[in-house]
Amino acid sequence: MKILSSGGTDPGKKRTNNEDAYLVNDKLGLYAVADGVGGSEAGEVASRIAVETLAEAMPDLLGDKDRTPPSEVRSSDVPELAAFRHAVTLANRNIHDEAEKNTGRTGMGTTLTALLLARQRAFLVHIGDSRAYRLRGGTLVQLTNDHSVVAEQMRSGLISPAQARTSPYRHVITRALGIDREAAPDRMEHPVQPDDTYLLCSDGLTEMVGDRDISTILAGSAPRDAVLKLIAAANEQGGVDNITAVVVKVLAI
Repeated sequence: MKILSSGGTDPGKKRTNNEDAYLVNDKLGLYAVADGVGGSEAGEVASRIAVETLAEAMPDLLGDKDRTPPSEVRSSDVPELAAFRHAVTLANRNIHDEAEKNTGRTGMGTTLTALLLARQRAFLVHIGDSRAYRLRGGTLVQLTNDHSVVAEQMRSGLISPAQARTSPYRHVITRALGIDREAAPDRMEHPVQPDDTYLLCSDGLTEMVGDRDISTILAGSAPRDAVLKLIAAANEQGGVDNITAVVVKVLAI
């Protein structure tokens, strides 16, 4: 696939530290956004471990650097997908192990929304309330479901979207990477089409910028400009949280 991509992050207008992290790797077709949770600087550590583990583990798992890939990767019909899922498992364990070694980081975790483009398909692994979107033919679709208290309440019909926007529980997530020894991310895959544009982002963007504005920016801008415009739009609306966006455009298959 021929791909054009970009990513960026900003602490926003209200916070001095940035607990978000992102990954853009066109060679691997691998992209991710992570939004850390935890006291002090623990969230920042968790999100960094997540994206660094993905970036470092994938080449090893696929047999780069003269290493033999694990058996589950060698035997898979789609070794890239097997390596991707294994790398996410490693990221979860690395975060959990770091928290156990350092009492100041107990309970730290991170959201993770990660995209792998391989074999004309888009593979997603998702946990937490960061999001993945796809713009195709002018229509923006949210590909992931938030793992948060208010999202689950909305899906159950207990509250309306308007109530969710002001709920005191809107930032409470129900799943995260690294909290437990084993994680339970959502996994999905979709066929890729030329001109598809994917957006991975933290909730610091979607809390501030609505789907209509996101769609307009993605449709009218190249990935680098889209990232800058999305971050600027979130800051213009108040920038109450860290803001991270990764935009990936499929130019050809």
